[in-house]
Amino acid sequence: MSKIHAADVREWRNRDVVDLKGHKIGVLESIYVNTATDESAMATVRIGLPTRQRLAFVPLDDAVLGPDYVRVAYPKALVKKAPSVGMDDILPAEEEEAIFQHYDMAYRTGANGERQLARR
Repeated sequence: MSKIHAADVREWRNRDVVDLKGHKIGVLESIYVNTATDESAMATVRIGLPTRQRLAFVPLDDAVLGPDYVRVAYPKALVKKAPSVGMDDILPAEEEEAIFQHYDMAYRTGANGERQLARR
């Protein structure tokens, strides 16, 4: 199992993102790292119709790299309902916790209140 490293993002950008059953969710746009560990934590996935696309967040824990895809450990329906941003928007700090709640994950800011995610 290969782990996605932030340095590899350019290589994986625009690859299909699929769920455990192989259903295509969308296309990998960018990687967000955990600011405490600098490990890849979340990806944004381009979903929606070409004229109405948005970027949905999906955790990368247990993600697997295939020859031309990234398989995530979450079902397509759950990812499609995840918090998202517009194609040219950035994630506001106050909306970060909602992503973790959507996936029933613990959310921890840094010791001085720093955000948990940073885009790479």
